[in-house]
Amino acid sequence: MTSSSDRSPAVDVLPTRTYEIRTYGCQMNVHDSERLAGLLEDAGYVRASESADGDADVVVFNTCAVRENADNKLYGNLGHLAPKKASRPGMQIAVGGCLAQKDRDTIVKRAPWVDVVFGTHNIGKLPVLLERARVQEEAQVEIAESLEAFPSTLPTRRESAYAAWVSISVGCNNTCTFCIVPALRGKEKDRRPGDILAEIEALVAEGVSEVTLLGQNVNAYGSDIGDREAFSKLLRACGTIDGLERVRFTSPHPRDFTDDVIAAMAETPNVMPQLHMPLQSGSDPVLKAMRRSYRQERFLGIIEKVRAAIPHAAISTDIIVGFPGETEEDFQQTLHVVREARFAQAFTFQYSKRPGTPAAEMDGQIPKQVVQERYERLVALQEEISWEENKKQVGRTLELMVAEGEGRKDGTTHRLSGRAPDSRLVHFTKPDQEVRPGDVVTVAITYAAPHHLLAEGAVLDVRRTRAGDAWEKRTAEKAAKPAGVLLGLPKVGVPEPLPVVSGGCAVD
Repeated sequence: MTSSSDRSPAVDVLPTRTYEIRTYGCQMNVHDSERLAGLLEDAGYVRASESADGDADVVVFNTCAVRENADNKLYGNLGHLAPKKASRPGMQIAVGGCLAQKDRDTIVKRAPWVDVVFGTHNIGKLPVLLERARVQEEAQVEIAESLEAFPSTLPTRRESAYAAWVSISVGCNNTCTFCIVPALRGKEKDRRPGDILAEIEALVAEGVSEVTLLGQNVNAYGSDIGDREAFSKLLRACGTIDGLERVRFTSPHPRDFTDDVIAAMAETPNVMPQLHMPLQSGSDPVLKAMRRSYRQERFLGIIEKVRAAIPHAAISTDIIVGFPGETEEDFQQTLHVVREARFAQAFTFQYSKRPGTPAAEMDGQIPKQVVQERYERLVALQEEISWEENKKQVGRTLELMVAEGEGRKDGTTHRLSGRAPDSRLVHFTKPDQEVRPGDVVTVAITYAAPHHLLAEGAVLDVRRTRAGDAWEKRTAEKAAKPAGVLLGLPKVGVPEPLPVVSGGCAVD
């Protein structure tokens, strides 16, 4: 007979809890969500299946506050989850990101079934706040006013085995009248170059072959550490990392776009011939009202210098139509810049009031029908230019990094998809030999559409890469796990080449 002293103490074993993260807004939010996923998995959570649709044990909303209806979207989704939470004991809901930072005092009042509210500066607290809410059985609202730890020090569950975001700074020192982001993410804080390069080297060692340097105003990097040429030096340093094949960055501000950056782009082989630089408006009076610290001549001058140094560069932009006070003459100036710059792509937005911004209170708000009509004219012009610029690619031989999930019709057309060095999307004929995401293929372009290219002939060359090996290893590990057990492994596929996230902080 076993005595009571011989028995092991009773231990409460909690079942494995699943999580789901819903991300809205800009590239910063996407990268923050990778951090949140890493934190949760480090704390023992596993990722729910993609079909979970709110059936996870923890649902996290990583929010954006830029668009006028951002709060309506959030509360609509929270309302949808309320009955699920009521019928599922132990389920928790957390709200973070820019809207949480802004509306800290109202989220729990409007949605009392929310368990945790956290801000942009303290995403590292999420697991602790969830546990505290569970134990105390009451909502936990914790919003830090300044950055507690640089996000890159947190664990990360990256969305791709072979391409990665690398944050080089957080926050913004600008005061654009249409943007609330500086108030929510704070003043710019730069990482030390050594820390950035060490992270990139570690990623390359794991099989990553493409990185995108990320910052609110990425080329303002160095202002916090007192080196005005820090960004160009960082680009050149990336060129010395063996195994790093592609370097991109987003989003630069025209004010900070200096000649040394253009030279670094042109002279560093693994920095891709791609530039996304927000215009916002081609009208000097509107740019002044927006508090953008450049004018039309300055913007077009940068474009001219980039094209002279990198002839095949694909340049894209963001444009806001219908900013308060915009006249037809102002709008014509925007059309003029679009014709002169010949953007490969433009992300166009109809101005909408963004709560908490100076522009929301300005006189001269433009009627919706006027904004819509101007918007349609701009889109039609840009579609025409995009198609003409893509037609210039026909006949070129390009190296593509193979992607997964970017060609929605690939299954029926028997094609694969990849990104050219300038980030153009190319659908190509599937070769006889195995090609994995992360591998590199050489193709000849045969057809152009406004938003993609086709390579309809045989693939000219296939180069298997360490990045493809990394994708294959990750996929095999996921497949080897028993059915029903989810490890929360990163979803296959390259992060969408930037810029792809419309709205949000991408509109710098």
